[in-house]
Amino acid sequence: MTESLPTANLRVAFVASRTEPAQAALETLTRRYPHVPVSEADIIVSLGGDGFMLHTLHRHAAERRIPVFGMKLGSVGFLMNLYREDGLIERLCVAQQAVLHPLRMRVVGESGGLHTALAINEVSLLRQTKQAAKLRISVDGIVRVEELICDGAMLATAAGSTAYNLSAYGPILPLGSDVLALTPISPFRPRRWRGAIVKRTSVVKFEVLDHYKRPVSATADATEVRDVVEVEVAEAPDEAMVVLFDPEHSLEERILSEQFAM
Repeated sequence: MTESLPTANLRVAFVASRTEPAQAALETLTRRYPHVPVSEADIIVSLGGDGFMLHTLHRHAAERRIPVFGMKLGSVGFLMNLYREDGLIERLCVAQQAVLHPLRMRVVGESGGLHTALAINEVSLLRQTKQAAKLRISVDGIVRVEELICDGAMLATAAGSTAYNLSAYGPILPLGSDVLALTPISPFRPRRWRGAIVKRTSVVKFEVLDHYKRPVSATADATEVRDVVEVEVAEAPDEAMVVLFDPEHSLEERILSEQFAM
């Protein structure tokens, strides 16, 4: 699951969110350390919060699979390391890799158009109006929930299980557990259904019932498609994104520790 990077001649690129602390850190680090453009880099150092980290992974790491080392300069930093100016190259050389396989969302809209997007954390469906959503949920071609009346539902990865999924009372999944969390958002009927844990290889389909009266949007991380009719979600084994962590604060340890948070 994890391994250290080779240490020789690391070419580092820096990217930062637009916040004042991140921009100040960018100026400091680029003065202090040799750096190259992202297109020439072996490693990207991302400065900001988890939202910017996801943006960095989607924009730069998905196609070229460049490892990304995040340093927290935002309000949330679950995917980030602590910000320190000293010893950065040494930290990068001993950083541990976590390889994340995102979910691939395929959406059919009301117009019949097909949309696709990748999600590192989760794919979520949400009602667009005051009317509750009505969803039919199938797993590997078998209808498991005939009609879910709710604010929405989501399918979350292990890496994303501590984010929106946890806020919706979904389970925390250990990294490498080979499962996904299928979690309802404010379910009304059936009221007692709290979701399910499905195999990582599962294909989950959400059908939007009465979609003209009860419109629903679908979001893969930050990519939103509105007025959807059908959403199919499955892991994308051909896609891989590499996130780097200090050895003492690995992603596996963070997810495990979150299960014991009081």
